[in-house]
Amino acid sequence: MGQDVVIDRWQAKTVKTLMGERRVLLLAGPRQCGKTTLAQQLAGDAAEYRTLDDALHRTLAANDPAGFVRHSQATLIIDEIQRVPALLPAIKLAVDEDQRPGRFLLTGSTNLQALPTVQESLAGRIAKIRLRPFAAGELHGCQPDFIARCFAQDWGGYHRAPSPPAEGGVTREALIDAAVRGGFPEAVGLKERARRRWHRDYIGALLERDLQDIAQIRRREAMRDLVKTLAAWSGKHWDAAKIGAKLAIQRPTLDSYLNMVEALFLIERVPAWTKGDYGRVGKRKKLFMTDSGLMASILRLRPERAQLGPDQAGKLIETYVHNQLAAQVDAADGDYALYHYRDREGREIDFIIERDDGALLCIEVKSAAVVHKDDLKHILWFRDRIAGKRQCLGIVLYAGPITGRMGEGLWAVSALQEFLAP
Repeated sequence: MGQDVVIDRWQAKTVKTLMGERRVLLLAGPRQCGKTTLAQQLAGDAAEYRTLDDALHRTLAANDPAGFVRHSQATLIIDEIQRVPALLPAIKLAVDEDQRPGRFLLTGSTNLQALPTVQESLAGRIAKIRLRPFAAGELHGCQPDFIARCFAQDWGGYHRAPSPPAEGGVTREALIDAAVRGGFPEAVGLKERARRRWHRDYIGALLERDLQDIAQIRRREAMRDLVKTLAAWSGKHWDAAKIGAKLAIQRPTLDSYLNMVEALFLIERVPAWTKGDYGRVGKRKKLFMTDSGLMASILRLRPERAQLGPDQAGKLIETYVHNQLAAQVDAADGDYALYHYRDREGREIDFIIERDDGALLCIEVKSAAVVHKDDLKHILWFRDRIAGKRQCLGIVLYAGPITGRMGEGLWAVSALQEFLAP
């Protein structure tokens, strides 16, 4: 991917809309996912830009917050707001005095709610938008309509902009390669060795710099071990005791470290769907790395190794699918919510998407290139016993080339066609 290629972001429309409605926008997401590029593209010439990664700007902001937030342009972009949280009260005062929309566009590589130093509320004044690394659909110039088409059972037109097919064709190997690449803009186009080095340097920078901005963490090696453990845990149910079992970290410290890793947008927890049989349903959340490529580099999963190990391939592809679904849910701006399901008898559904009208889409992810009727058994049980009168559709998203019907409201859906085909 050339440096001069501009990739349209799915969240751009939402940012534009909210810039005309809200006084402060916060574009939050991991470092290097494209927040600054998007902010500058959308604000254009009517904006002034200041980054708190610059030492002089940090000093000025910390010493005179009120003076730092004054600006004459329509919008002031402040990059990496978490580095000087003292600016937030000054922004609150500024937008209370001048209530025009779009006055501040902030970016943050840390969840501000996780910062112990952030006490000032911008409730009613600020809109928060999540930006992630590139989704596959963004890279291919597609619209974020996968979930809508699943509910409509529409597999005829993919609404994709023309683009050349992926090198090597659309195969299971291409799906694994896409998962290993992930979506970070600077890394996705690199060759394997350079990409792994980029991911390694990225984790190092987070632990050596960004982590110090939000917590006084002295045991960096323990944090590195924790990040590696969390990468291996991607796709599993959250269990802090088991996660920390081999790390020799006391539980209060472990909880703090886990919160910090989550605050840096390295991991994400998918809640359990619990609106059915409360006595049967498990409540634990499911953990995922927020970028499958980063996970692959941390665990040293190379495409040829992932081909040989079904467990590794399964973990990798499920994490990749989570990354795609989460980006689609974000782009839908409240139309959908993402869950998983597991009951105490061991029945599991990898993902459940609930539409705002209560309709349900159950998704089972398979890394194999073939699909069997038995792959739908938990979805069928859930539809017949738990979903009740809700509309409930089910798909097996698998690594084969064909999308086809497997029953009333049941489909085998090609992940190759949905995420890789132009």
